[in-house]
Amino acid sequence: MNLNFSWLRLLVLLPPIGVFSFDAMAATDNEVQARSGALEVAGAFSNDGFKIRDGYWSDTISPKESKLIEVNLYAGNQYWFITAASDAAKHLSVRVYNENGKPISTEPYENNAKSAAGFSPQYSGPYYVRVSELEGAPAAFCLLYSYK
Repeated sequence: MNLNFSWLRLLVLLPPIGVFSFDAMAATDNEVQARSGALEVAGAFSNDGFKIRDGYWSDTISPKESKLIEVNLYAGNQYWFITAASDAAKHLSVRVYNENGKPISTEPYENNAKSAAGFSPQYSGPYYVRVSELEGAPAAFCLLYSYK
């Protein structure tokens, strides 16, 4: 009986190991939804021989806000930068810029909360990918890219 009391007292004195809330679970679900949407679009490019690069970027984005990601690309390859967001976002945009910040001409794909930009760089080096939410509410988004 004394042993049970000691365990009970120990449990009361220890801080909680993890606290779960519905908000935390919703954010995780939104991130999964965004990544799933990006992989769905990337899968279409896989049918044309593009390989999905390991890794991805995930964050939250608000309307009229942009996120900028630097990537190193190689001349001679073709790339597709693909982004998708959770349902709260209504319209995403992806744009690519060279190392001097000048826009690069890309082949666009836009479908509400899914967007992609494809191009082949003339020069190897750093490029910048800008993801913008043009319309909607704050949302989780995921950016990944494929190449061949």
